[in-house]
This record gives sequence, structure tokens and C-alpha cells, in this order.
Amino acid sequence: MDKLRAMQTFVAIVDSGTLSKAAGVLGSSLPSTVRTLATLEADLGVRLLNRTTRRLSLTDEGRMYLASCRDILGAIDQAEHRLRARREEPSGLLTMTAPVLFGQRHVAPALIPFLERYPKVQCRLLLLDRVVNLLEEGVDVGIRIGHLDDSNLIAQQVSRVSRVVVASPAYLERRGIPQKPADLAQENCIRFSGSGRTTWLFQERGREQRIAIGGNLECNHGAPAIDACVAGLGVGQFLRYQVASQLAGGQLQEILHAYKVPPLPISVVYPHAGLLPSRISAFVDWIKTEFRKSENDFVGDA
Repeated sequence: MDKLRAMQTFVAIVDSGTLSKAAGVLGSSLPSTVRTLATLEADLGVRLLNRTTRRLSLTDEGRMYLASCRDILGAIDQAEHRLRARREEPSGLLTMTAPVLFGQRHVAPALIPFLERYPKVQCRLLLLDRVVNLLEEGVDVGIRIGHLDDSNLIAQQVSRVSRVVVASPAYLERRGIPQKPADLAQENCIRFSGSGRTTWLFQERGREQRIAIGGNLECNHGAPAIDACVAGLGVGQFLRYQVASQLAGGQLQEILHAYKVPPLPISVVYPHAGLLPSRISAFVDWIKTEFRKSENDFVGDA
């Protein structure tokens, strides 16, 4: 049995709603389509579709298998499209979005050599500290940091970034270095959150723990919170790329390294699984390579 052909047949049957319509879409005969479905079910050892004279309906096993078939067939289409796209020069308007600070430090610099390499592409970069609805706002590609909610977006993880807790050397000399997350209850913690979040996340012996923190400054943007930590006002928790230069320059020092949680994913998301324009495929490949160069800024020695 040609398993890929059988998967295509199964997906066509579900999408068409009837065996006869699926046969027409596939350019096959009705008996051949019926045989292919029956052979697939026999090979898998489960019934994929409940069939009556009036309608077809997916079984629970059929729903699971349908999702896998779509993923596999979509991946094959993408692989073939990428090979074809290599022969085409990317062109046209590419609209993308990214968080403000991350976009300034890592996305915008990567666009300069990208546009030099692909001069027929025009880029429109939107730096926004909010989740953009790509479809409604006409955006082709988004850069997202963190675990993604279930959605219709297609996501490719392109890197990862750690959370770090930092303070200035002067603050730590004055107050002492916290040895465990619970010690933060005695520290002036600079909060970087627009939502008023009052806990920081840590991990000890494989178990997550949230530690209540308090302090006399809360910012909804990273820069002033970082400046306050550099000035010695208190302790801050940031994504590592946000304070990479201050760590490298000795203005800030990482603490509680042994209790950090696993890195967060950095993903490229786009709103459809169909064949991507070559400009989007080229950008995704490009940004993966560029982000690998910045791995130390993102995760350090995590």
C-alpha cells in the first residue's frame, strides 16, 4: 500500500464530505477510493470513518489520525516548496512584528544583511509589546517569546531564552547575595510587568515554585527597570537578552542561577500552513541562522 497516497485519500474524503466527491478531487474511481480507505483502516487496525448511506463522520481515532496526516502532508508540501523556492528570488512586501526591545536588539539588525542578500524584498517591521493578530492586522510573520497558546497559527521554534535574576555588584555588596529564592522576600525587587505580577518563577529539584516579591518600583517597560537595577536600587528578573550587555560589562551580576527554570522558546509564527511565499521561507531560514549567533545573549551557560 502507498501510505502517502492513502493519507491523501483519507484527507480528501474528510474534506470533500463524500467518497464520490473525493474520488473526483483525486481523479480516481469511486471503487478505487473505497478500496484505498478500507485498506488503510485494515492496515491501521481501526475504523477511521463511520459510514452510512447519508453521511460520513470521523471516529475518535479518525480525528487523531487526520491531524497527523495533515501535519505529515503539510511538511512534505513545505519541503518540496522550499526546494522550488530556492530557484526563485524572494520578492515583495514582508510585514513582520516582534517585541520592542527584542526587535531593536536582534530582529532589526538581522534585517539589514537579509535585505542586502534579497534586494527585491521590502520589509515592514512593527515593534509592539502586545500579541498581534496576524490575520486581522495583515502581518506575515511574528516573533513570539514564550509558550504559545493553541491557535491556528503555524509556529517554528528558532531559539530559546532564559530568565535571569540580577542585581548590581554595589547592591549585592551592601545587602549580601541571596542564596535561595525565598531570600527575595527580604529584597527590594524591581517589577517589570504591566499586569502587576507579584511572583517570580523558579525551579528546585525539578519542581517549579513561585516566590512572592515586593519592592518600591514597578515598570511596564524593560529599560527603566534595568536602569534601576544598574543604579543599585534593587533586584530584577529579566529575559537574559534584555540584560546581556550589562552582564557582560559587569554592571549587573546574575544570582540564584541554580534555581532558574528551563529556557522559554523563541518562535516564528505565521498564519497559514499552505505554501509559503519564498520571501517568508527565506526570512525564517535567515533568522534561525542569525539567532544561533546570539545564543550566548539568549541563554548564556544555561
